[in-house]
Amino acid sequence: MEEKPTITFETKCYEKDWKFIVGNNLIAEMISNCNYKFDRRVLFLNNFSDYNLIKHKADELIKNNIIDEYYVVSEHANEALEFFNLTKEDFKGGYYYSIAELVSIYLCKTTYNLHFSGDAKLEANCVEPWIDNAIQLMRTNKNVLVANPVWDHKYDDAKSESFKEDEDWYYSYGGFSDQCYLIKTSDFRNDVYKYTHVDSERYPKYGGELFEKRVDAYMRSERLMRITSKKCSYEHENFEKGIFDKIKRYVKDKM
Repeated sequence: MEEKPTITFETKCYEKDWKFIVGNNLIAEMISNCNYKFDRRVLFLNNFSDYNLIKHKADELIKNNIIDEYYVVSEHANEALEFFNLTKEDFKGGYYYSIAELVSIYLCKTTYNLHFSGDAKLEANCVEPWIDNAIQLMRTNKNVLVANPVWDHKYDDAKSESFKEDEDWYYSYGGFSDQCYLIKTSDFRNDVYKYTHVDSERYPKYGGELFEKRVDAYMRSERLMRITSKKCSYEHENFEKGIFDKIKRYVKDKM
């Protein structure tokens, strides 16, 4: 009988978005919407000029049992780079878009890792047990590398990117996104970040050779699959473009 897998929920914040994520109560909503009892809930703090206030707020999250722990990315960045045999220069401008994800994989203590970017969350009404279903499929099909809900309810887009589908999933090669991914941690603690692929050039040029582009290239080169749920969606909304207005007003009242 296979051992029950352990799973981490993780997200990150930085200087310009922490008030939305940490400053009551979006991170709790992000976790709650997953409707899953995670073994660890972790927050990564990245790119702050002053960490004192955000550490205080993160300590409150631990005290209130919203997260279990947090890490300052820069304190572990050099170790992670050495572990993955990478340098800052390798990212060609994409280092600051990539290092939090690499540090989180390096530090992850559980079998699986569910990542949401700070401005993404699962829709509130999803009752599909997509996490358990995805893990079961990953266990039985070693060519499935990553799973995610569909993005922003764009089921037609997910279908168009897939080469096959079944009752629950769309299957595609590549298409990796750092907005949301469920991965088996050990798969990503290997030498998988030095691939290139012509179809991975679709990522923004300003990001250089960033994390999600490197993973996408690895998947396409090795013909590894992403599975996308047909029954659940996450929502990605950009704080800096004035979306999440309701949350902004709520946070302003509470700060």
